[in-house]
Amino acid sequence: MNMKLTHFDEKGNARMVDVAEKDVTERRAVARGCIKMSQQAYAAVIEGRVAKGDVLTVATTAGIMAAKKTWELIPMCHLLPLAGLSVDWMLDDIHCIITCICTAKSSGKTGVEMEALTGASVALLTVYDMCKAMDKFMEIGEIHLEEKEGGKSGHVIFREKESHQ
Repeated sequence: MNMKLTHFDEKGNARMVDVAEKDVTERRAVARGCIKMSQQAYAAVIEGRVAKGDVLTVATTAGIMAAKKTWELIPMCHLLPLAGLSVDWMLDDIHCIITCICTAKSSGKTGVEMEALTGASVALLTVYDMCKAMDKFMEIGEIHLEEKEGGKSGHVIFREKESHQ
């Protein structure tokens, strides 16, 4: 498959993609990632005993704030009028894993995948920051686009084996 890289012009110079001629559509992207931690740190998060405060509330706010600033962090991203952002959490008590799901929505000419991925990443980094005194070896991983809707590609859902071929 020969795919043209859109962030380079014909001379190989970096550029921001011109979306002026694209149609405005409803856009939605969902990103997911997780953090695995010690039983001690996990229990402190769940029981609200972390010295720095309510970890998941602070991390939710951090994820939303980061998603709103994606265009300032990723050089070729467009500034988007975000219609909605949410950060949700799933808890795995057996494996001491906290999963973050960030959903970004917009009506626009370009997708919100980077906003969702940035929100999930920063939310997980915030959990790490708030818990690092209890567990210096937490693992953040599996950050990926779970689903996207809108635009030319329509509705796309992540399928682990198919997505890497």
